[in-house]
Amino acid sequence: MIGPVRQELLRGVRTPESFASLREHLRGFADEPLVIADYERAVEHFHTCRAAGVEGSNTDFLICAAAERRALPILTTDRDFVQYAELLPIALHGRL
Repeated sequence: MIGPVRQELLRGVRTPESFASLREHLRGFADEPLVIADYERAVEHFHTCRAAGVEGSNTDFLICAAAERRALPILTTDRDFVQYAELLPIALHGRL
């Protein structure tokens, strides 16, 4: 799991108890380090999507870049990723 995914998951919880519980569960997943190429590719993804009129966050594009480089599908309920998948070489879990 990359750090930005861990952060996105944890920021979605509403109570300190839920945060602590989820944090402990997520600690079972090793941290996959990001490299310069991931950040550079995220910017390329940003430009590709922007040129097509699709906006997204830096975190979303970093997730896309990291998943692409590792040839891993993205597991998400965020509908923005459906738009990204139409423009970027990424796969969504369940939509392979």
